[in-house]
Amino acid sequence: MSLSNIKTCALEVCANSYASAQAAQDGGAKRVELCDNLAEGGTTPSYAHIALSKRNLNIEIWPIIRPRGGDFLYSDLEFELMKEDIKNCKSLNCDGIVTGILNADGSIDKARCKVLIDLAHPLPVSFHRAFDMSNDMEKALEDLIELGVIRVLTSGGASSAINGAEKLAQLVKQANGRIDIMPGAGINEQNINLLMEQTGATDFHASAKQFVASKMEYRNDDTKMGSIADEYQYELTSAEKVAGLVKSIHQYFEND
Repeated sequence: MSLSNIKTCALEVCANSYASAQAAQDGGAKRVELCDNLAEGGTTPSYAHIALSKRNLNIEIWPIIRPRGGDFLYSDLEFELMKEDIKNCKSLNCDGIVTGILNADGSIDKARCKVLIDLAHPLPVSFHRAFDMSNDMEKALEDLIELGVIRVLTSGGASSAINGAEKLAQLVKQANGRIDIMPGAGINEQNINLLMEQTGATDFHASAKQFVASKMEYRNDDTKMGSIADEYQYELTSAEKVAGLVKSIHQYFEND
């Protein structure tokens, strides 16, 4: 990778709230994939989180348009919800949206994706890790290029970007500048430089999260409100972890 690429090498943070988006900005990230429910892989954030992020922050805000966790095969009602959320994002002047829909056979649902892309215009569209659940990543990539998607988040179909590095490198080569391949899943300060070297990618995605302990003094341990193991903590983007990742990116080029 050439030193000249430093202007295009960027970090995207998966931010689960306005507070996390603020932390991502403070740490030096270029943009956030704004979402809710990280434990489910990210779902559409609330109107308030989007509105406050756009009102108060300078970082690029790209909300995820995903009505629920689970698979990426959506009902007609869920599809209508996605369209309404895109309208909200446009009204709030978001920088782009992130979405993804598959057919039952694992192929890209080109018809529905096109509807969302056309509705989002002029906002650019990125495709999330539904790509990793597709039945043929090479074909899926060509479909996304044809649709006009500008970026795809992927681990190369593996459990982590490191484990999928070989496939990611192949996808970067196949893309040949027509679409950005953005590695994500398990990226941290310790492995991002290796991924840069092995894949040739110039965009990277990380949650850079930490657990924040509850300040509750009284705790009822006999009941639960949800399915998480410890409800007296929550996830938040760490500005320090973001800054560490950004520093690793810059050090890579300095040593190139």
